[in-house]
Amino acid sequence: MSSTNPTSLPITSQEDIVVVRQAVRKAAVGAGLNLVDQTKIVTAASELARNALVHGGGGNVSIEHINEWERRGIRLSFIDQGPGIRDIEQALKDGYSTGTGLGLGLGGAKRLSNDFSIWSEPGNGTRVTITRWKS
Repeated sequence: MSSTNPTSLPITSQEDIVVVRQAVRKAAVGAGLNLVDQTKIVTAASELARNALVHGGGGNVSIEHINEWERRGIRLSFIDQGPGIRDIEQALKDGYSTGTGLGLGLGGAKRLSNDFSIWSEPGNGTRVTITRWKS
């Protein structure tokens, strides 16, 4: 497997979420993802960036192009140093929200991704990594 040097972007304001969306779209186009897959990864990125800002107090995202055997895609890693998630299984369920949202963020991001992993520890933040492969 090979990957490019990741691009790291801060997530500290609503404006940063727009910048993340634009950077992810550009990376998806560069990886050759079709329009449907571009939309899926950008939507997932938007949800995860918003979660990092709202629930994690801000953080950053790493965007990288990856090549694995005959597959190409992009991998995004969202990291925050917030309060963490006490019950990941519960947080992934549709309708669960600790805020005013619809509770579709984590579960929706998982469904929109080909690969999804999450690590979180109360008091030590959260890391969510998603990958979208070229169809």
